[in-house]
Amino acid sequence: MQVMRRKFTFFGLLLLVCLVFLFRGEVSRVDSSEISVNSAGLRVYNHTPFTGEVISYHSNGNVSSREDFVEGRRQGVARKWFADGTLAYEAHYQNGIREGYTRSWWFNGNQRSETFYESGKTQGQAWLWYRNGNKFKRFNFEAGQPSGLQQAWRLNGILFSNFEYKNGRIFGLRKLNNCVGLEDEKISVDYYRNQAGNS
Repeated sequence: MQVMRRKFTFFGLLLLVCLVFLFRGEVSRVDSSEISVNSAGLRVYNHTPFTGEVISYHSNGNVSSREDFVEGRRQGVARKWFADGTLAYEAHYQNGIREGYTRSWWFNGNQRSETFYESGKTQGQAWLWYRNGNKFKRFNFEAGQPSGLQQAWRLNGILFSNFEYKNGRIFGLRKLNNCVGLEDEKISVDYYRNQAGNS
């Protein structure tokens, strides 16, 4: 008889806890299709700013993204994956504002970008890479504004942009345009004809 009372009491308490959470609207994990954005820009679930994890899936069933929210704002790590499970994006948030490194990757696993944020503003060096892993661009920022040396490379590794921001002014070679056509770094007479479709 005591065993039956204990089981009944246990299941009664479990049911009560479930009902409390259900009526308070607290859900720890929901599909992204169940989340909307209100006029204040907060993520909401059942008309209430959401606290928990929002998850989405690719058509093959693999996880597409995971983001944590507190009171409707991103908090913690946000990640996205390609359909094959390769990590594509990772960012860190504090109270809805990016803080720390934000990184992205190409589908082949090579890094695509890296930017550091302080209080939601880019700070320090930011990098972009080509799909094959070669460097593409290097930027420098101070409090979200370009500052200092900025560079860009062609896919073959040759520097084609090299300038500096100082006191809001640009010094150096911002963009290099060829006065003759180049194909694989060799002068090509037919380059412009091919571009215009007049071959």
